[in-house]
Amino acid sequence: MAASTLNHPVRPSTTRTIAGDIKIAHSVFALPFALLAAFLAASVAGPIDWGEFTLELVLVAIAMVSARTVAMVANRLVDRHIDALNPRTSNRAMPSGRLGNEQAIASIGIGTALFLLACLGFLWVSGNPWPIMLAAPVLLWISLYPFSKRFTFLCHVWLGSSLAMSPLAAALAVNPDALSEQPALWLLAGMVLAWVTGFDILYSLQDVEVDRSQGLHSMPARLGTGLAVWVSRILHTVAVVLLVMAWGLAPEFGYAFLAGIIAVIGLLAWEHVLIARFGTERITMAFFTLNGIVSCVLGLAGIIDVLSWNA
Repeated sequence: MAASTLNHPVRPSTTRTIAGDIKIAHSVFALPFALLAAFLAASVAGPIDWGEFTLELVLVAIAMVSARTVAMVANRLVDRHIDALNPRTSNRAMPSGRLGNEQAIASIGIGTALFLLACLGFLWVSGNPWPIMLAAPVLLWISLYPFSKRFTFLCHVWLGSSLAMSPLAAALAVNPDALSEQPALWLLAGMVLAWVTGFDILYSLQDVEVDRSQGLHSMPARLGTGLAVWVSRILHTVAVVLLVMAWGLAPEFGYAFLAGIIAVIGLLAWEHVLIARFGTERITMAFFTLNGIVSCVLGLAGIIDVLSWNA
């Protein structure tokens, strides 16, 4: 590594490379649920204090994006040799040489610092110590995900649990009492767990033969593609059931959230139709586009209902 790179490990070009490689826009998968949970948690405490709550929303967003960045760059760092042997991933930034180890490690350090500062911000804004107390174990859990595929086909559940933390963490940061007073928050987390696990199983259909040749574990590689797809379908059915339960239990949720649930049913059905008909040929549509719409639709619909309830 050249001295100039060591002296300036994260340059603007490096930042663009990392953002493109980890697809920073895919923070949309979990961020809407975190924001929705923040609104739900704030509403439990009574009328929303918009001065304090606005600052908390900013901190939630910073924490979410920085934590995902740390986890994704760690994933790329850990998997760089595996990615180099996979035709689908060999052009990623690290296997292709566009991003060096030192730059990746520096990026992880910067992301970690931003995450810790955001968590510490809740102590300053509202006197809430929970975010900074739990910051390290949460960051460690989501960053260790790439190791899971080396020993268990339940690696998809690990990823699902990492994203499922987002609504619980946001609620805990905004109002710790909300986790005991608003059961819908746990149902939302369960929905994210089932939904993400299900679509990650579908995403891994692209790498079945590569996973088997490298001794990596995924559900399609271990159980076969047919059974794995059925597991995904069952998980997405469970996700819808949990959404309906959350709608029934949370008085804040009304017709907008119900309409969002109906839209999600259609989007998930469309996703599975695409997989059944085209396999992984249209994985960009099935995985990224449709699932991004799912999270945005539910997050926006839920927030609209919470705001209407508090009006």
